[in-house]
Amino acid sequence: MELDNIDFKILRLLSKNSRIQWKDLGEQIHMTGQAVGNRIKKLENSGVIKAFSLEVDEMKVGLSYTAFIIIYMKTANHNAFTRFMNDCKEVVEVHRVSGEGCYHIKVKLNSQEQLNLFLDKILEYGNYSVHLSIQEIKQQNPLTAT
Repeated sequence: MELDNIDFKILRLLSKNSRIQWKDLGEQIHMTGQAVGNRIKKLENSGVIKAFSLEVDEMKVGLSYTAFIIIYMKTANHNAFTRFMNDCKEVVEVHRVSGEGCYHIKVKLNSQEQLNLFLDKILEYGNYSVHLSIQEIKQQNPLTAT
């Protein structure tokens, strides 16, 4: 699907407030609510919009530890590791990378003990290095980069 400027405007507005009414969104971009709704449905059907989500304050829900883990796999068979990553609720991002390590993982946890238990499980797949976040400086919506 080829995206135009209106599609990007819709995506930016939805990323700021995914609960905005189509009518209100349409007023901001000079379209009817129905026309906006049709565009949103096309964006969903084409896979551009994968889901609507909720942003929460992680500290207020008890997720006070953020760790970045670099995995050095001990086998070339990564299927079991990929399944493990998809099953772990602590894991919020996994990237297969070039450069240092095989995977970079971002996890959100509620305690040092939970981190230790998670790291023990990772040893089945390979070695790791861990970097704890001290403070989040910036988190940006990727659409602002376009």
